[in-house]
Amino acid sequence: MIDIKALRADPEGVIAAIGRRGGDREALDQVVSLDAQQRVLAAQRDDVRSEIKVLSQQVGALHRDGKADEAGELQEQSRQLGATEDSLAAEADQLAAQVRELLLGIPNVPADECPDGAGEQDNVIVRYENFDAEAYGEHQRVPHWEIGEELGLLDVERGTKLSGSMFVMYTGWGATLCRALIQYGLDRNADAYKEMRPPTLVKTETMVSTGHLPKFADDAYHLERDDLWAIPTAEVPLTSLARDEVLNEA
Repeated sequence: MIDIKALRADPEGVIAAIGRRGGDREALDQVVSLDAQQRVLAAQRDDVRSEIKVLSQQVGALHRDGKADEAGELQEQSRQLGATEDSLAAEADQLAAQVRELLLGIPNVPADECPDGAGEQDNVIVRYENFDAEAYGEHQRVPHWEIGEELGLLDVERGTKLSGSMFVMYTGWGATLCRALIQYGLDRNADAYKEMRPPTLVKTETMVSTGHLPKFADDAYHLERDDLWAIPTAEVPLTSLARDEVLNEA
C-alpha cells in the first residue's frame, strides 16, 4: 500500500509514477482530497479537545474557590464541546477509513528501472530460451496430467469426485514423488533458511497487509463465522510474521 506520507509530500510525483503502470489517477486524486479533509477535521477535533482540557482545569479551580454556579456553566460548555468533539472524531475516522479503502485498491509505485505498462502485454522480455515444439514428435508433446495418469501417479477422476474440477489425487509413486521433492527442497536449503510451518488459516488483516485483500477477495476461500481466510501461498503468513514490529538490526 502507498505510504500516505509520501503521497502528501509529493502527490504529483506519486500520481505520475502510478500512471506509468496504468493506475487510476481519479482514485489518487480522491485520496489526496479526502486525506486533506480528514486532517482538517482531526485538527479541529484536537483543538476542541484542548479547550475541554482547559475548561476542566478551570472547573476544578472554581469548585475549590466555592464558585459552584460558575463551575456549572463551564461544565455545560464542556459537555457541548464534548458532543462536538465526538462528532468531529466520527467524521475524521470515517474519512480515514475511506482513504485506507481507496489506498488498498491502488498499486504500489514501480521502481524507476521497471518498464512502463498496464498489463502483461507491456512486459519486456529479458531472456528467451530458444524452444521449438515442432522439433519434438507428437508422442513427446503430451500434457503432464496424461503422463501422470498413464503411469499411475495421478488419479484425476477420483480427485474430481472428491473436490470438483481442477483437483487431482496423487497416488503411489506420485504421492511419494511429491513428498520427496518437498524434502529435497528443505534439505537442499537447510543451511540457508530456517524451516517454518505457518498456519494455513489467517486473519483478514494478515491478508490485507500482504496485498491479497481486497483485490483477490473473490478468488479466496473465506470462513465467515471465524473471519479466517485460507492462505493462497505461505508468502501470506511468512510476510506478516514481523508485521507491526520493530526489529533489531542483525
